[in-house]
Amino acid sequence: MTDIDSRPIYRIMDLHEADRPRERLSALGPQALTNAELLAILLRVGVRGENAIEVGQRLLKAFGGLTGLHRAPFAELNKQHGLGDAKAAQIKAAIELGRRLTLESPEERPAINSPADAAALVSYEMSALEQEHLRVILLDRRNRVLETVEVYKGSVNSSQVRVGEVFKEAIRKNASSIVVIHNHPSGDPTPSPDDVAVTRAIVQAGKLLDVDVLDHLVIGQGKWVSLKERGLGFV
Repeated sequence: MTDIDSRPIYRIMDLHEADRPRERLSALGPQALTNAELLAILLRVGVRGENAIEVGQRLLKAFGGLTGLHRAPFAELNKQHGLGDAKAAQIKAAIELGRRLTLESPEERPAINSPADAAALVSYEMSALEQEHLRVILLDRRNRVLETVEVYKGSVNSSQVRVGEVFKEAIRKNASSIVVIHNHPSGDPTPSPDDVAVTRAIVQAGKLLDVDVLDHLVIGQGKWVSLKERGLGFV
């Protein structure tokens, strides 16, 4: 039997030059690398018996992909073999930078012209939340994003969500329309009866307040549902 302590600790430099993630990134761009290769660049070295790419593959498998790494508590991540505080912090920092990038450049003011546009704006972050959050995207007359505000945190149901709170910031910011979005931590974006009831109440209130409710999206793991496309709560 091989003693695990006798196995070498692999570094990226131990790989063949054509297989080194940093060299591949330099030559082909980051989009050409796999998730495991990108993680390997952050990790820099492997552990006994595994190179950095294999460690990255193990982490992705253990946590269920990048979304799982995003959701994983820091304390759970740094206990993984070959990590520790420093490398776990590097991974968390890189993922957070990616999240913040989606929120930057407010001067560019992205426009929402479809449910997919709205989902793309928030799904990266909201799919990783461990509780239900209800957020509202405020839009101007040209459907450009003014702001995304969080209205509620907790179970989204018709008995707890105050419809007035949904429109509070929309009225303050003189928004012409809104898109309502909430997540299902279970990962299944199938709308519940409460989701439909909340949507119906919000749409009716929007008509009274002259604020157009363009849609209500439910975000799950890697997928989302538009209640308007399904004809739920919009009449």
